[in-house]
Amino acid sequence: MVTRPPEHDIDESKMTVGTPKKQAVGVPAVLHSLKISIDQMGVARSAETLLRVNQKDGFDCPGCAWPEEDKRHIAEFCENGAKAVAEEATVRRVGPEFFAAHSIDELRGHDDWWLGQQGRLTHPMILDEGATHYRPASWDEALDLIAEELRGLDDPDEAVFYTSGRTSNEAAFMYQLLVRGFGTNNLPDCSNMCHESSGSALGETIGIGKGTVSITDIHDAELLIVAGQNPGTNHPRMLSALEKAKQRGATIIAVNPLPEAGLLHFNNPQTPRGVILGGTPLADDFVQIRLGGDQALFQAIGKHLIEAHGDHGGVLDIDFIEAHTSGYDAYAAGVAGASWADLETATGLTEQRMRAIAEQVRASGKTIVCWAMGLTQHKHSVATLRDVVNVLLLQGNIGRPGAGVCPVRGHSNVQGDRTMGIYEKPAEAFLAALDDEFAFRAPREHGFDTVQAIRAMDAGRVRVFLAVGGNFVSATPDTAVVERGMARADLTVHVSTKLNRSHVVTGRRAIILPTLGRTDRDRRGAGDQRVTVEDSMGAVHGSRGRLAPPSDDMLSEVAILARLCARVFAGRDDAPRADWAGLENDYRTIREHISRVVPGFERYEERIEKGRTFYLPNAPRDARRFATTSGRAMFTANPLEYPRIPEGRLLLQTLRSHDQYNTTIYGKDDRYRGIHDGRRVVLIHPDDIRELGFTEGDIVDLVSEWGPADAVEERRAESFRLVGYDTPRRNAAAYYPETNVLVPLESYADVSGTPTSKSIVVRLVKRA
Repeated sequence: MVTRPPEHDIDESKMTVGTPKKQAVGVPAVLHSLKISIDQMGVARSAETLLRVNQKDGFDCPGCAWPEEDKRHIAEFCENGAKAVAEEATVRRVGPEFFAAHSIDELRGHDDWWLGQQGRLTHPMILDEGATHYRPASWDEALDLIAEELRGLDDPDEAVFYTSGRTSNEAAFMYQLLVRGFGTNNLPDCSNMCHESSGSALGETIGIGKGTVSITDIHDAELLIVAGQNPGTNHPRMLSALEKAKQRGATIIAVNPLPEAGLLHFNNPQTPRGVILGGTPLADDFVQIRLGGDQALFQAIGKHLIEAHGDHGGVLDIDFIEAHTSGYDAYAAGVAGASWADLETATGLTEQRMRAIAEQVRASGKTIVCWAMGLTQHKHSVATLRDVVNVLLLQGNIGRPGAGVCPVRGHSNVQGDRTMGIYEKPAEAFLAALDDEFAFRAPREHGFDTVQAIRAMDAGRVRVFLAVGGNFVSATPDTAVVERGMARADLTVHVSTKLNRSHVVTGRRAIILPTLGRTDRDRRGAGDQRVTVEDSMGAVHGSRGRLAPPSDDMLSEVAILARLCARVFAGRDDAPRADWAGLENDYRTIREHISRVVPGFERYEERIEKGRTFYLPNAPRDARRFATTSGRAMFTANPLEYPRIPEGRLLLQTLRSHDQYNTTIYGKDDRYRGIHDGRRVVLIHPDDIRELGFTEGDIVDLVSEWGPADAVEERRAESFRLVGYDTPRRNAAAYYPETNVLVPLESYADVSGTPTSKSIVVRLVKRA
């Protein structure tokens, strides 16, 4: 039976703390998935919807971007996928009557969980300047207002256009065309805050900002290093792939400050072994590393491999190094000069322990390194990932079956967004192809990334903010600055499926445009439409929803953008030339344009027919070709960096709970870590709690400190419960978005500009 949305926010006083789990998934995950699904959708709708997730004739999961195998299970989804589907396919509704009953001030006072649980948006809504409530509007009124505001700007760069990773390829392509036709490259996206460091490092070293492995490579690897990632919560279907690799004899090394249940032991609910025979232990070796110590670990591995080759030979792939790489000598000299004492300090591991890890790498003929935010959100993240590549290049583990780099993406089409041109620094070849296809000239000047966009907003230089998907206010760092910047805009616009905090932290005027989700039937002029997405491994496939939309006149993202293009470009000779109504009513015409603009999409329509999947070209994987400045894969010499923690302080990482995906909070538990009915916790080693003069269970404020000793800036997150946890000394962890307020806007990764959400210096202040 469907339950009503909550009436109250999370009551942190009801929180309980138990023992962390040592195994993941299994029957409890199935039961939890079913409970949330039935609460949101009911029994019949749950069955109808879940059985179409990730099927060839179904819809792509709106959760993570982990790929499917060609042969699909009947239930091709994980616990978090089921939660994501339930949130989108919910029968709860947020219509005009909801906004009439709740003022903007009241809504602003609710937490993210309460807002998200209210249900699907159904009508365009406008918040007029000075108004206390949103009011309903027609599509024409809302879209005319947006177009009028954009056309009235003095400079196209006074607008910022954000997107999340859940937009389809077709919507993303239309969006970037709207933005570039308008005259700017201000296209910050969620990649700026997650895998931008991966793209920066990989583009420089191997010539492509993506991973180089397929799902088959994962199965066939001899060694998998999973670093800075928690697949049991964030990408649960990855556990099935790791299990298959394990059954074929692979060794798995988990590198993480926290012991994560999913990497330790997996109970696959789709197999008898997982349900009744005890499941599969996954990690052969759990490496509990200090926050920010990953670069040091990979330098230690490289140092050991080079030394072992010098002693015995045969360790390095000399033929590959000589034929396909450059920069080896400088790299080798750099790691030779790294002292074991510094490597020990950075990692918290002994030299003997690091050499033992490196021996496992030496013994492997096919190695894959997987990673996520734990490696990408530090000041030295790009250098860290260069050193990951260095280790793989030493043994020729790029462009070999069962080997390569595997950055595990988050949202389901975040990689496809970038492929479609959602990027503030577009390549000239892409822009030239766009110019030819649409008979206009796209702007060449680079636009704002996320951090730059927030700065411009805070400075009052952004008059219009438009977001397709996402929850910008809750996803970004330095929350107080972001909210102040949003309030300074003339107009903020959000194309969304559900209510979130970005709808209640607004500019002087605000518009909410409800849109179809992946699960919804999208019926346009040419009939039922499908969209496409690109998964984490560069495979493209179709997606078609079947559910009746939440309201009769609901528009898709594509339709909204096509209608905006028609309005914004009306009467302009310098605008892109296209049949906007035709693009809105038949997405095949959008794919025809994409096939002529984006390499690798030739015969697009034919290649996605009948549920087919096709892989995009990947030169390092396909032919050991590297589009770098030298035409070879690049070894790089990177000075060792790691965070220094002042006396009496802790280094905090922000992370997700298990009942959460990015900023969407599905529930109040993090059951793998033993946290129930609450979120405001900080996980700290019990000895650190005592040494800092506190007791487990104390309620504290977290105060981040940034800048030089004589000019320290402070930010505060209030009322967190201290929980003793198995984490390296002087390291701590707490959930976002509650702790995003602590992340300084000025603290970001070198080269990539990614906020440093995994290395925040904090002190604890006991609540009175």
